[in-house]
Amino acid sequence: MIAPATASAPPTTIEGAVVFTDIVSFTEFTAIEGDEAANELLTAQEAIVDELLPNDARLVKELGDGLMLWFPSAQSAVETSLQLLARFEQHSMETLQPLWVRMGIHWGRQTRRRDDLIGHDVNLAARIADQAGPSELLLSDETVHQLDQPGSDFEEIGLVVMKGIPDPVRLFRAASSD
Repeated sequence: MIAPATASAPPTTIEGAVVFTDIVSFTEFTAIEGDEAANELLTAQEAIVDELLPNDARLVKELGDGLMLWFPSAQSAVETSLQLLARFEQHSMETLQPLWVRMGIHWGRQTRRRDDLIGHDVNLAARIADQAGPSELLLSDETVHQLDQPGSDFEEIGLVVMKGIPDPVRLFRAASSD
């Protein structure tokens, strides 16, 4: 039984960019390489995120081999996510450990529940990440519209139907600005 929350603040609504990450083929990697190697991969991911996450952003929670991050700015979310993908790739090349991560970003409203974030826009960010391939960053239309300089660094994928989401969502694929 879950104990009732005592003296917790009432839920509040905030706006921001939610980023979900997921290490591709982590279950298979763990089965083949073992728990120790899996732990090393998670430790590497954690170190890279700790290094690159801006002070105004936060790690909301770990989800097995995935992460939920929150940013007050869509621009910061996209820039940091691209930096993370580049560092994950660099780590993969240097160590021959497959730190291939898929990522999804959605800008919207979230309900803060203690230290967690919940709501439709959080769920949508998770579904967007599910659509991404290895080392790929996908963004919702809402995220692209929040950017300071959307530029041509995004390829429109189009409307995508996602599990549990009533309406199709227009997605974009981000390209590194290198």
